[in-house]
Amino acid sequence: MYVLHYFPDTASLAVRMVLAELGVPHQARLIDRDGGALSSQAYLRLHPLGKIPAMETPDGPMFETAAMLLHLCDAHPGPMAPAPDSPERAAFLSWLFFTSTNIHPTLLHLFYPDRLAGQDCAPQVQVHARALMQTLLGNLETMTTRDTPDWLSATKPTLLGYYIAMLLRWLGSMPADHPAYFVSTDYPALHRVLAYLETRTATQTIAADEALGLTPFTHPI
Repeated sequence: MYVLHYFPDTASLAVRMVLAELGVPHQARLIDRDGGALSSQAYLRLHPLGKIPAMETPDGPMFETAAMLLHLCDAHPGPMAPAPDSPERAAFLSWLFFTSTNIHPTLLHLFYPDRLAGQDCAPQVQVHARALMQTLLGNLETMTTRDTPDWLSATKPTLLGYYIAMLLRWLGSMPADHPAYFVSTDYPALHRVLAYLETRTATQTIAADEALGLTPFTHPI
């Protein structure tokens, strides 16, 4: 049995949706973040940095969003990700880690610039991070348009699709004058992926549970 420790509209969102999409038995345990659960010894044994999410699995505890998503899709083979022996696996892994090691941390620099360089340097961090994010999303859009990969599809649910949709949700939910504000319609190929995922029962079920609205990816609230 999987046990996902989650909090609404955090990085646990993609993991919850993929778990729902896969249909595997699991428990979703809401973290008492305000009550200090993230710094408890019990939680730190699951995630050494006390961040969200963490997941208990039959193979032991896991942390890091991309690692959990990949583990789930490898443990439950199907159309969500290429199998380890698939010729598509190399490109899929490259773009999964491109997302987790470039887009995700750059987003955090836009949202929390003071964590990187202190409050005095926050504006400069955001300027740099915004320019980098434009480049990164442009790279992803170009690849998706050029290659139309099966593992980032607008006609079936995919691991990478849910991960990217979650990140674009956060960018699109910011005020228009915020450095982190990006609209998915500026990236038509990615927008189609987001729009398709909103038709999935898994998306709507988890979005309803976390009060994210009917269009959590394309028009986030």
